[in-house]
Amino acid sequence: MKVSTNIQGQAYEADLHQPIDISIPLTEGLSTVNCFYAPPMETFPVREGNFIGSTREGGAVNFLNVRINPHGNGTHTECVGHIAKEVYTINQSLRQFHFPAKLISVFPQKKENGDRVIEKSQLEEAFPERETPALIIRTMPNDDLKLRTNYSGSNPPYVHHEAIAYLVAQGVKHLLIDLPSIDREEDGGQLLGHKAFWQYPEAVRTDCTISELIYVPEVVKDGYYLLNIGLASFEIDVSPSKPVLYALKKSK
Repeated sequence: MKVSTNIQGQAYEADLHQPIDISIPLTEGLSTVNCFYAPPMETFPVREGNFIGSTREGGAVNFLNVRINPHGNGTHTECVGHIAKEVYTINQSLRQFHFPAKLISVFPQKKENGDRVIEKSQLEEAFPERETPALIIRTMPNDDLKLRTNYSGSNPPYVHHEAIAYLVAQGVKHLLIDLPSIDREEDGGQLLGHKAFWQYPEAVRTDCTISELIYVPEVVKDGYYLLNIGLASFEIDVSPSKPVLYALKKSK
């Protein structure tokens, strides 16, 4: 099945039979991606009387409880409720799920204090116009260590808040990145990037999302894609998510 979209007056087609999954699988244990000292994902069977929800333990079906911290355990999509005092939920904030998107690759710049930061000038070069409502940032260097890195206490790269403000000015409503956060791991609670993206609290952008801890393999080239963001209908600020890309080709 093919679908079409338009970017800056040019028609493109995407083949829905060729998805590119850029989410990180959620697995139990410590050998998977994790950040902000979140406890790892855990599953355990329901036990009630003679019933046990595990076929391995003799039950008729697998009927598992799942304990997870979406912000710390893997690919997730969050709304302004992540930082707001008011209640905003991801299920109410994300009401459309397909968007034209651009994938760019960026080397965070090392600063004198040792921080590695994506600067405004880099995004101005890679995303110079109001091209697409969704932007996917792949940080370099890039390898599959991102699938199993524990980022806690490592001061990972982040995005300068002025760079985030630039993206907002360029019409970006959905930002996806392969880092634990667009903000510095320890910033004293300032959250300048998140506040700039959602324009909180002055002019809140309630229909905009940030997806973190994605992984885009090297074989996926920079350029235009059709993006689908899949998530669970959680009435909280965040959900584990499954962003999927479809390569876009110019229509003949």
